[in-house]
Amino acid sequence: MAVLIHGMWGTSAVWRNWRPLLEERGWATIADTLRYHDAAADSPPAALGETSLHDYVADLETTILALPEKPVVIGHSMGGLIALLLCARGLARAGVLLTPAPPSSVIALRPSNLMAFARIQARWAWWRKPHRATLREALTYTFNTSDPVDGTIEHAGFVHESGRALLEIGMPWLDDRKAATVDPRRVTVPLLFVGAEKDRLVPPGVVRRTARQFAHVADYVEYEGQGHWVLGQPGWERVADEAETWLKGKAA
Repeated sequence: MAVLIHGMWGTSAVWRNWRPLLEERGWATIADTLRYHDAAADSPPAALGETSLHDYVADLETTILALPEKPVVIGHSMGGLIALLLCARGLARAGVLLTPAPPSSVIALRPSNLMAFARIQARWAWWRKPHRATLREALTYTFNTSDPVDGTIEHAGFVHESGRALLEIGMPWLDDRKAATVDPRRVTVPLLFVGAEKDRLVPPGVVRRTARQFAHVADYVEYEGQGHWVLGQPGWERVADEAETWLKGKAA
């Protein structure tokens, strides 16, 4: 059983490529849409703005505890951090973290990701409001190694994200609830960290630094020429194939 966790601005639809591949290889999959992410892109609920990573983790914990067996978790971007938090709670038997947002112990601020969120963070009270990337931002930072036509189609599926979650990830020192904090000693299951050479949202150096903190259980792989969108850009098949092979060896 594999639980797939999407990232910021996403829904379960982002797994449209990975789910069939995994299921063809014998994995049952669950891909929930995170809390409030099923709302229309033009009418996000106000409550989304103050939704925490804690809320996302709690919802997924409920899902996992109802399963007949402990699953593996596969998360992308913010979903990678959520997957790591679930592993720290002992809720998974292995985790694949695809270009994951880092825990609070790794400072992720780089020029490229600062620019990616500059417009959003220029709004007063952005930390308690829903936000959504523009098409230009998406093509520049998320889909920079994808065909622009494909990136435009993917962006059309973007929904709003929580300002609170963005603060918890991007400025964890301001978060009194420590939602992005993970004690490496609490993670005892195998982890695969996947970095991408041309990732502008979570640069590979950030992913490498995170993986080093979990070196007692972690493997790290980095894909040359790839950007953040390892779920669907050219070359995604190799990433998915090698991640599934790693899972088969570690958690079958």
